[in-house]
Amino acid sequence: MPNAMKGIRLILLFILFVLTGCFSLGREEPPQQHYVLGGSRMPETEASAERLAGLAIGLRQLQLAEYLESPLVVVRQGLHQIHFSEFHRWGEDLGGGVNRAVAGYLAARVSFEGIDVVPWPPRTRHDYLIQIHLLRFEGLAPQQLAAAGGEAYLLATWAIIGPQDGSMLARGTTDYRARGWTVGDYDGLVTLLDAGLHELSDDLIAALESLVAP
Repeated sequence: MPNAMKGIRLILLFILFVLTGCFSLGREEPPQQHYVLGGSRMPETEASAERLAGLAIGLRQLQLAEYLESPLVVVRQGLHQIHFSEFHRWGEDLGGGVNRAVAGYLAARVSFEGIDVVPWPPRTRHDYLIQIHLLRFEGLAPQQLAAAGGEAYLLATWAIIGPQDGSMLARGTTDYRARGWTVGDYDGLVTLLDAGLHELSDDLIAALESLVAP
């Protein structure tokens, strides 16, 4: 009987050891970090575009490159290898977040009558519609991580469309790269990508100004 009790105690101690190890491993996992866009201020030197005041703008549903549809923040290492960070995620749908941030930055520059992001109410009137296709929105890390610092990269094509007949009024590309990203600093990466949305907004305002120029 004593041997049996000793065996049971050993089994219980083993089970307790395994469970303790499992819980310990769970606690050591880093917590998930979630990020949103649109939190940075427009540069104070930016002049407002007075000719656009009073216009109504509609932002159509943003189109994403398929690999960007993941909620995980993307880092590209070298030319072709992509890493999805399990512990660094977007706090909202990326397409909706980019559209919301761009709408906010446009409104900060111009006294538009309104800027609507899909879905907008039926029979809403717009002077111009904007369609954005986001092709790249990621960190760039060197092939050899110790070789150099990283970059933030935004590549988007966009079009300004007539709301009545769907005609293409203007189109362009925003190609933004920012050096100085420390690989692994995801908060810094999001900040740089957000700055790229400033540049995208500036390009859209310049195109709109060319359309309304006398």
